[in-house]
Amino acid sequence: MTLDVPNLKDFDARLRAEAAEPTLEVPAQEPTKKTQIIAIYGKGGIGKSFTLANLSHMMAEMGKRVLLIGCDPKSDTTSLLFGGKACPTIIETSTRKKLAGEEVKIGDVCFKRGGVFAMELGGPEVGRGCGGRGIIHGFELLEKLGFHDWDFDYVLLDFLGDVVCGGFGLPIARDMAQKVIIVGSNDLQSLYVANNVCSAVEYFRKLGGNVGVAGIVINKDDGTGEAAAFAEAVGIPILAAIPADDDLRRKSAAYQIVGTRATQWGDMFAGLADSVAVAPPVRPRPLSQDGLLGLFSAETTGADFVLEPATDTDMRGKNQTTKVSLEVVYDHV
Repeated sequence: MTLDVPNLKDFDARLRAEAAEPTLEVPAQEPTKKTQIIAIYGKGGIGKSFTLANLSHMMAEMGKRVLLIGCDPKSDTTSLLFGGKACPTIIETSTRKKLAGEEVKIGDVCFKRGGVFAMELGGPEVGRGCGGRGIIHGFELLEKLGFHDWDFDYVLLDFLGDVVCGGFGLPIARDMAQKVIIVGSNDLQSLYVANNVCSAVEYFRKLGGNVGVAGIVINKDDGTGEAAAFAEAVGIPILAAIPADDDLRRKSAAYQIVGTRATQWGDMFAGLADSVAVAPPVRPRPLSQDGLLGLFSAETTGADFVLEPATDTDMRGKNQTTKVSLEVVYDHV
């Protein structure tokens, strides 16, 4: 069989042209559905759980019905909300009930405090399964429990942003959420994750998806400005800047809720709640690696480093030997 090379080239050109065609923009308008399903992403340890526990508590205090779902295998999303107490996860409860021949009920996995309803999907033990698959299984069970018939103003999904396997991209890939919120800080690693989330949103937009990024919450803001520069560069708004404050750190470590009018931080979280409510999903402009590094000083990142190619001699080290060439060289007449 022979290949028709010109036809292959034409086909490749058509694919490239099709990929370059502009796609429809995410509509820049306030959400119209009664229930806003919002996926929150960020680097592990950046403060998503702290932000969400206090945001959800403030939303409920403002009279909204809120469901908080932890989608992190660490199952720590609800720990602050419940004073440090771990609630049974959907995955472990489902396994236990199945072995006993029983069905999972709402009261087995969903708990409430201050008007917030909360649950944890959970995940497999280390080395015993795929965390992303656990997320998918958890949502399958939620659907059986009647997820689409529940009556909430907001459903907040806490996702680990620095894990790239399929289950963790579920809200973006399957249009489960209307919009994404990123939690980041003024450090390269958290903004690297934030940029990856923007890249995922853009990737699925090109495939026909509708999810957009509503903005970024800058946590532990020390005023150096890298996260704000990132937000401007990728074209997303700053929803709130939570300062790097000892009072916040101590109260978070002690599992105390600060997202309430009873604290000095109430107005800040009320403002965040208002911003989250009306922020439209926008299409971000992900940065290249060099563009991301450019947000930081060269002294901080080594961005002025010049790559030096390695040689065969470098690789062989003490094993380097001179081989006799079989090449025939003819003298020019």
